[in-house]
Amino acid sequence: MHELSIAMSIVEIAEENARKESASVVTEIELEVGTLSGVVMEALETAMDSAIKGTMMENAVIKYKMIAGKAQCAECGTVFDTDTAFDPCPECGSPFSDIVQGKELTVKKLIVE
Repeated sequence: MHELSIAMSIVEIAEENARKESASVVTEIELEVGTLSGVVMEALETAMDSAIKGTMMENAVIKYKMIAGKAQCAECGTVFDTDTAFDPCPECGSPFSDIVQGKELTVKKLIVE
């Protein structure tokens, strides 16, 4: 379950940034998670519950924003919604595309006191 190591990294990032602001508590954190990031949301939520215990984030509100997958066709340039990295272009049928959105795993917002 790589989500636990991801959760621990998120806590480390939050605490490091809180210390830079001379804060002692993280009250809220917002995470952007792409649907193509390889992260299982239920596992990440469970891992975050474990990772924040005994940290500056212990009572923080954790908000998750899902980012839908989008790809751009390498042949015709069409941008289209996708659930996988392998969907063919709906316009020309080409199997070649680049993921342009949905692989994110970002700490978007952090509120500290």
